[in-house]
Amino acid sequence: MFAVIKTGGKQYRVAANDVITVDKIEAEAGASVTFPVLMLGGESVVVGAPLVDGAAVTAEVVEQGRGDKVIAFKKRRRQNSRRKRGFRAELTTVRITEIRGA
Repeated sequence: MFAVIKTGGKQYRVAANDVITVDKIEAEAGASVTFPVLMLGGESVVVGAPLVDGAAVTAEVVEQGRGDKVIAFKKRRRQNSRRKRGFRAELTTVRITEIRGA
């Protein structure tokens, strides 16, 4: 059984015991979080409109961290104009513990 969940403006396909990295969630390591379910899959597919009623995905926060540095470099040729900015996204690693169906 798998589910499609929504968090941080993105959608993720998850199954039990999956470990995924998502945008930062305000929770301590070891805490439990619940995600809304957009779709349940398996033997029969249930698609929500927009959410599946009575379905939820529970996950445990493994760690809080930061992603790799992304460099945004802009240069205008022959203008002696350039700009360099760095960015590191704040990320949360979670382990999917349970998928409750409708």
